[in-house]
Amino acid sequence: MSAAALNFSLFVAQTSLTLDGLQQLSDHRLLFFFLFLMAYVFALCSDGLVLVVICTRHSLHKPMYVFVAALLLNSLLGGFAIYPRLLWELLWESGSVLVTLSACACQVWVVYTVGGSAFMLLTAMAFDRYVAICRPMRYAALVSPRTVKAVLLFCWLLPATMVLIIVLLAVCQPLCRSNINRLYCDVYSLNRLSCGGNAAQMSDVFAIFISIATVLLPVIFVLFSYSSILYVSLCRTRGSSSKALRTCLPHLLVFLNYSACTAVELLQRRLQGADQTASSVLTSVLVVLVPTVLNPVVYGLNMSAITGYIRRLLGSRKTE
Repeated sequence: MSAAALNFSLFVAQTSLTLDGLQQLSDHRLLFFFLFLMAYVFALCSDGLVLVVICTRHSLHKPMYVFVAALLLNSLLGGFAIYPRLLWELLWESGSVLVTLSACACQVWVVYTVGGSAFMLLTAMAFDRYVAICRPMRYAALVSPRTVKAVLLFCWLLPATMVLIIVLLAVCQPLCRSNINRLYCDVYSLNRLSCGGNAAQMSDVFAIFISIATVLLPVIFVLFSYSSILYVSLCRTRGSSSKALRTCLPHLLVFLNYSACTAVELLQRRLQGADQTASSVLTSVLVVLVPTVLNPVVYGLNMSAITGYIRRLLGSRKTE
């Protein structure tokens, strides 16, 4: 290892940051602990159950359900990056929490990679439904098993690489502050800790570029896909159009869920100052809780194929 790399590693390991978000929840710490615990346990059980059903049922080994399984697995990885440490801090910590810059950077990389991958996977789902409903004769050729594997790899590798670059830009800047008014680390807060200069401006510009590439462009494509699906469905018979719309409904609800949470997060971080701690903490709570609880409910209750297998699975266990 070179001397420069060694110095960088020591700098990252020895720099400590303070997460002040826990102080805002101190008066109701146990209440939030049980709230987050129930949400996390619910996500683990429900997402895990749907994943088991999709993996064990050969009839569900189709691109649509493969993308659903990938999205739920993606959600579990994101929850693992936030929930265990947050639950520990709510139970045992009484004030601000000290974290190393390296741990904060790792959390930022995982959380933002998972967020970007979620939008990419939702885009892949929209493309799958668009081809199945609007171009059914070409579905087998356009959505082949090889294509699905390549798309899944792309959906994870592209956000991971882009987020890694922005995280490295953020942690390489000289820091003039060390307090983050959040429950967890995020890129915006890391950039606000820096002393400014060209590096900070470059990091902000690259963050906007990543948001466009992994959020805005997928949103535009998803809206175009579902608009085309709606148009084609309205032109068909009532029975076939209602079936197509029911198939797309779970994906659309999850897409709206992610989009709303991301919009609230971006607007809150960009429009409000660093001193508004209460709103920052409230936003971070909602962004953590809402997708965790709603996504498995949407896929568990609105996809009849999965729901039917889950009922049979739970029913067989009760009769044993």
